[in-house]
Amino acid sequence: MTAPGATAIEVRAVNKRFGDRVIYRGLDLSVARGETLTVLGPSGSGKSVLLKLIIGLLSPDSGGILVDGTDVVGLDERALRPIRDKVGMLFQGAALFDSLSVGENVAYGLVERATGTRAEVRDRVAECLGWVGLPGIEAQSPAQLSGGMKKRVGLARALATGPQVILYDEPTTGLDPANARRINELIVHLQEKLKVTSLVITHDLAGAFAVSDRVALIDNGVIALVMDAAEAERAPPPLLESFVHGDPTREDAHEQ
Repeated sequence: MTAPGATAIEVRAVNKRFGDRVIYRGLDLSVARGETLTVLGPSGSGKSVLLKLIIGLLSPDSGGILVDGTDVVGLDERALRPIRDKVGMLFQGAALFDSLSVGENVAYGLVERATGTRAEVRDRVAECLGWVGLPGIEAQSPAQLSGGMKKRVGLARALATGPQVILYDEPTTGLDPANARRINELIVHLQEKLKVTSLVITHDLAGAFAVSDRVALIDNGVIALVMDAAEAERAPPPLLESFVHGDPTREDAHEQ
């Protein structure tokens, strides 16, 4: 895996609540350029909220969120666009457009940005589908694809615009073990091939260890633990053990 360099994403003292429910209490997190960091946490702990804050779909109540050195908090849609151009996201359900073909789905971001000629867009779509192991399926519809294939097409779409950062929201949820392993292998391969920064949100601890340079754990609204993934797998600290095996006495050990 790529050795960490300068900071790509920095979350500074972020507070966020929805009504009476407190999600973050001064959350801090840094993701180094070129690394893969996986965020773990109980259901309802706000893992997916973190991704929405990073791309400006949600705003924190206070604190800062820097992407490539620019604080995205408070930016309007026009100012957010160049930031979002640097970030690709694989949504939990792949979020493909059913009315579009696979090729049109992958090309969507390029067309929206008016990037390249038709031939260049076509070539880029083919290249990205090749990267995820699905060459030649541009004419198929999402309805013809398995769950694992949809995830890979969603990843190809995230890659098409050439992002510096890729955000993965539960990339293996709902997949059988073989497809989950394939997605995890793709995360590692693409990080090594393209030198992207990857931030992964997952419940899959084995997958987290397989793809990550570091793992972090959200606990009661803060990042309670950040450590080397190999070290965490070899000798998990008590807090991580509690997450792995479950603790029924915890207030947050239920769905949001």
